Amino acid sequence: MDHQDLRTLQILEELGNEPVPSQRDLAKKLNVSLGLVNSFVKRLMQKGYFKITTFPRNRVKYILTPKGAMEKTRLTYAYIHHSYQFYKDARQKLRELFEGLTQAGVRSLIFYGATDLAEIAFLSLQETSLELAAVVDDQRIGKEFLRHTVLASEELEKISFDRVLITALRERERVMERLEHMGISGKKVATFK
Repeated sequence: MDHQDLRTLQILEELGNEPVPSQRDLAKKLNVSLGLVNSFVKRLMQKGYFKITTFPRNRVKYILTPKGAMEKTRLTYAYIHHSYQFYKDARQKLRELFEGLTQAGVRSLIFYGATDLAEIAFLSLQETSLELAAVVDDQRIGKEFLRHTVLASEELEKISFDRVLITALRERERVMERLEHMGISGKKVATFK
């Protein structure tokens, strides 16, 4: 599923909610510009996925058409299929990674990134003798995640661990640079491929 299909699904879902969100609210929720939301809404309306009505004069209501409902269903199915495939592939790759780490004598890991991948990694970790020492994520400091309070990256120096597993896929390069800057050897870093 490509990024545009995912964005289309998100917009179709949001426009079907009550109360109807404004385009500004939609942009904020989807973390995109107002102009991009406006462009998507116009394009989806031109495709016949929904109709726009006004009531009273200053309020807009989006009505999903049968064609829009079919597209939403198709995209939902594609999203579920994509998510399942990602989960299945991630579990297999993590099993192999954890097996290799165990054979190399690794006993404890830190997850860098409180993400969906970290949740999948945590499930896979339960099948091994490896221990999760901490979860680090500078965007979620202090929140509870996987029975751990999320720590700031600066706290890595205070924790005993054998490897850091980067579970922040979208920020992998930034995290690698951050770890290198902190003096953590690349040999102590594991990545998900």
